[in-house]
Amino acid sequence: MPNPVPIPDATPRLQLRRITKRYPGCLANDGIDLSIQPGEIHALLGENGAGKSTLMKIIYGVTQADSGELIWQGQHQLMRNPAQARSLGIGMVFQHFSLFETLSVAQNIALAMGVAAGTPKQLEPKIRQVSQRYGMALEPERLVHSLSIGERQRVEIIRCLMQDIRLLILDEPTSVLTPQEADELFVTLRRLASEGCSILFISHKLGEVRALCHSATVLRGGRVAGHCIPAQCSDQELARLMVGEAAGLITDYPKAKGGDAFLQVQKLSWPNPDPFGCSLKDIDLDVRSGEIVGIAGVAGNGQDELLALLSGEQRLGRAQGATLRFAGQAVAHLRPDARRGLGLAFVPA
Repeated sequence: MPNPVPIPDATPRLQLRRITKRYPGCLANDGIDLSIQPGEIHALLGENGAGKSTLMKIIYGVTQADSGELIWQGQHQLMRNPAQARSLGIGMVFQHFSLFETLSVAQNIALAMGVAAGTPKQLEPKIRQVSQRYGMALEPERLVHSLSIGERQRVEIIRCLMQDIRLLILDEPTSVLTPQEADELFVTLRRLASEGCSILFISHKLGEVRALCHSATVLRGGRVAGHCIPAQCSDQELARLMVGEAAGLITDYPKAKGGDAFLQVQKLSWPNPDPFGCSLKDIDLDVRSGEIVGIAGVAGNGQDELLALLSGEQRLGRAQGATLRFAGQAVAHLRPDARRGLGLAFVPA
């Protein structure tokens, strides 16, 4: 699907002029200029520590600039807090989500929108309507802890779209998504842009930036290193703007050939009692010594359940007939601490 074209010759949705922000021992933003048009998907690029997050927090009112001007739809604004930003039509989805896991989707959205928006039950029809309209289907009654990472991000985005949104800020939105989920997100963002919503998109994934964004501002060391049209640049050219000399940034690594099987899974089946979860059936898997094995699939197709069974967070019943061995030892009945004692470590999503 081609990217919609920003509205030409319109008053910029957002202009930043000479934005400067100092912290003790650090000049986070140094005289930054930025302009975003209605309907534009604008990338903000830079290394970690380049000043991107500070700039986004200034736009969203989380922190205030020491100097400079913020002009919103032709009007100067002193952005004092996120509530003011939201009232103007600015929404932000942070890289680290701010959801209550023991509450439902509707309860989380109701908390963010305030009492005037209605009760969670009253909001449920609109949540379904908005999520289906933008291809991000959600069940309002589901508890957040039962959602995948990608689905939790949908809650954050729908929470913004439930309001009259004119600028959506996304901080590293694809860092936790599978490629398929990222593609689905881009369909939503293109539709929003076609309706006139401006999008500020922070990412380190240059291929995604080139495919999605109309224009880009690159920060380096708190200053603007350049502006470009990503579709007209190579990854190397974008990387050079971000970090300087880009030689050696792209390297191919040889693939290792594994030795003896270290983790063995045979005939692993598990019926999931959660009606929204995924059951497993007849999974066989060997992970060999010295080998990196990937498990691929769209979120919600059993990855979380498999990893919970491997880590011991969820244990198999003795009657289920599966074989689960680690370093030659049967571990299906062991608790997580016993598995850690054998050297099995687990980093959850």
